[in-house]
Amino acid sequence: MKYLLSATAASALLAGTAFAGNIESAPMEPVIAPAPAPVFTSPNWTGFYAGGQLGYADISGSGTGFAGDRDGDGVDDNVDADGFPIPFGFSANGDGMIGGLTVGYDYDMGDWVVGAAADYDWTDISVGGLALDDDDIAIGYGTTIESIWRAKLRAGYKLGNGLLYATAGYAQADTKDWGNTDGYFVGAGYEHMVTQNISLGGEILYHEFDNFSGVNVPDYDIEATTAQVRATFRF
Repeated sequence: MKYLLSATAASALLAGTAFAGNIESAPMEPVIAPAPAPVFTSPNWTGFYAGGQLGYADISGSGTGFAGDRDGDGVDDNVDADGFPIPFGFSANGDGMIGGLTVGYDYDMGDWVVGAAADYDWTDISVGGLALDDDDIAIGYGTTIESIWRAKLRAGYKLGNGLLYATAGYAQADTKDWGNTDGYFVGAGYEHMVTQNISLGGEILYHEFDNFSGVNVPDYDIEATTAQVRATFRF
């Protein structure tokens, strides 16, 4: 009987061991790690760029005019005793949209960026005003500013992914009736890199142009302030 109980216990132990060996553990669910967020490191500003700009321009000026034939009858009414036209001063102003293209090159020096660029803006701003001749007769003067182009230098300080800069350079304005003339501009702007190749920004410039001349307008000077937003692609 003792041997029978021992054999039975041994058989039960072997069966239990075999049964336990056949139990498979539940498969583990795969762990999916989230994709790492893209890292936009501090941009390197060195390189060429091109883009466009659009904004607003406010123009004002003053000059000297002549109006010998006031009434258009072919007779010089407003002349002195020697027959020379009598000059008088006048002012003219206007405002409107302005926009165009920009190309340039920047060099990244670490905390600072320096560069050179050229802008060409189209516009269609009429500037005009009235002046009184020596007989208190109102004479109208005016023209249309058609374009402004600039050769510029700039230097700025990097603020994270942005660049705060000052700029200055040569400018030329072209008119419909009074020809074109040279001038200069100064200003400031901010540009922000939204990707490694695309930047958005804004710029405010103050211009001065001297000595426009045209029919009955021997001398006309203007001041122009422009405020524009810009988008550029960097190569």
